[in-house]
Amino acid sequence: MKTNVMIVRSPYYEDITENLTRGAVAYLKENDCNIEVFDVVGALEIPLAIKYGISSAVHNYNAYIALGCVIRGETSHYDIVAEQSARGLMDIMLKHDVPIGNGILTCDTKEQAMVRADPSKKNKGRDAAQAALSLLKLKKELHAV
Repeated sequence: MKTNVMIVRSPYYEDITENLTRGAVAYLKENDCNIEVFDVVGALEIPLAIKYGISSAVHNYNAYIALGCVIRGETSHYDIVAEQSARGLMDIMLKHDVPIGNGILTCDTKEQAMVRADPSKKNKGRDAAQAALSLLKLKKELHAV
């Protein structure tokens, strides 16, 4: 049976998000997964979109991947978005017992983000997909319900 994976991404920085997506999708295809990709406006919306996927009566996802980028600016907004998007994902993982790969980059500059997103460099999209599938594998090995 194939693994069904929901990717939720924020294309606020479109070039960065596309690179993250390429890395994640390539890894998921290597592992014979069914993939659906959904876009939301920003990183703060990603946790709720994943929660919608969990409670969907139409879709049955086994794992989730969050992709996006938050770049430090001149105000404290960066800290709020970075912290609260990560907190939201963690809350969902623990409450709903679902694997989520967090590929929301939090960087000081766009240049840092580009290196981390690039599939030929740091490939953090792949890392997020790998994290989600490794948690799913562990869940199955332990027969966790």
